[in-house]
Amino acid sequence: MFEKKLALHETLEFHEVINFKTVCLLKSKMMQGIVFDQDLKALMEKDVKQSIPALTAMIKVYSNSELKETGIGSYE
Repeated sequence: MFEKKLALHETLEFHEVINFKTVCLLKSKMMQGIVFDQDLKALMEKDVKQSIPALTAMIKVYSNSELKETGIGSYE
């Protein structure tokens, strides 16, 4: 049976999405310490809690790419 792999162009675009989501996660996490509005802080905490499993799932999909065979772009 065939194993689905991401094509090279899909891998590169997905890599950009993962990087963007990682930056958003880090920014939300860092800004929690300097935000005084409790509603905004709660929203940032919710974003962090939802982003971690989402990033984990994205990395799992990303690891099934054509680049893995070359050793390039591995998050493991």
